[in-house]
Amino acid sequence: MLDIAEELHRWVEQGRDFAVATVVAVGGSAPRQPGAALAVDADGTAIGSVSGGCVEGAVYELCQQALQDGETVLERFGYSDEDAFAVGLTCGGVIDILVTPVRADDPYRPVLAAALRAAASGEAAAVARIVSGPDELRGRALLVGPDGSYDGGFGAHPELDRTVVAEATAFLDAGRTGTLEIGEQGSRCGAPLTVLVESSVPAPRMIVFGAIDFASALVRIGKFLNYRVTVCDARPVFATKARFPEADEIVVEWPHKYLERTSVDARTVLCVLTHDAKFDVPLLQLALRLPVAYVGAMGSRRTHLDRNERLREVGVTELELARLRSPIGLDLGARTPEETALSIASEIVADRRGGSGVSLTGAHTPIHHDTTSSAVGRIGSVA
Repeated sequence: MLDIAEELHRWVEQGRDFAVATVVAVGGSAPRQPGAALAVDADGTAIGSVSGGCVEGAVYELCQQALQDGETVLERFGYSDEDAFAVGLTCGGVIDILVTPVRADDPYRPVLAAALRAAASGEAAAVARIVSGPDELRGRALLVGPDGSYDGGFGAHPELDRTVVAEATAFLDAGRTGTLEIGEQGSRCGAPLTVLVESSVPAPRMIVFGAIDFASALVRIGKFLNYRVTVCDARPVFATKARFPEADEIVVEWPHKYLERTSVDARTVLCVLTHDAKFDVPLLQLALRLPVAYVGAMGSRRTHLDRNERLREVGVTELELARLRSPIGLDLGARTPEETALSIASEIVADRRGGSGVSLTGAHTPIHHDTTSSAVGRIGSVA
């Protein structure tokens, strides 16, 4: 649901009634991951997607039905070759979809509205909704902040709220979306529960060091991949808004000095395009010791070997050097700045999702490698 928060927040502000269908769990080669959503308002306007087209029509009808009867439902869609025209996933996967009405008089609308407002504003927040359990609890929600504070509640035992808040805070800290399986004792409501936790976190950072032509193309593709992109270069004549209009931030400073003072996290990617030892060495000496997702550096193989020797001389270890992606990017045969940017972005995505970078044609590897976004937690009893 939070993946379409900006549009849904506008609907809430306009006072519209709507129903939202959210992917709860997936199996096999499903096209969308948990958290993906399709919403339909009372006029029949639809936004978002839960399957890339396979079951959108059926889910659209479920949303319309939920708006009419006010009932939250959990529906499973899978593949069957018994009827070629039956509703199902042609990819062979399975998805579970939670359909929740969000009408003006629904008691949990304020909680969902607050979650959508936070996500649309780029704030860190997690919304937890009961997917399966007693009928009277299904669809109920609470909103969790990064400090563990929360709004709303499930209306069952207070200990259940505290348990889910603690788990949702951990999900939010990791930027994960997934489900919690809570046993009968842990739920304190006489039945086991499944709770969907959706996390909304600020966009990850891409920091591009080196204000060169290749950087301009990389900035554009970084924005396309939903990164918050910073360009840093010590040369003011090159680091200008006119040259990088799509960048979120332009910094004129020595690269390593900027990296020392700026905030990075486990999702940050660092792309070093300076191609100059006086910039590269102090920058990479620091970058390779930071808990970031990716560090790549541009240069020929000869430059790479020379740079590695310089890094060893300043104390960079072999283990730290092993983190460096250099020469940067995948082997696409790229020549132009745009092709090179695609090569770099492809390596970043493959690194993030666990892909091999080989052609899918003839390969026997899974198409979708990522498992972090569909994480499942299990909670037994609560002391």
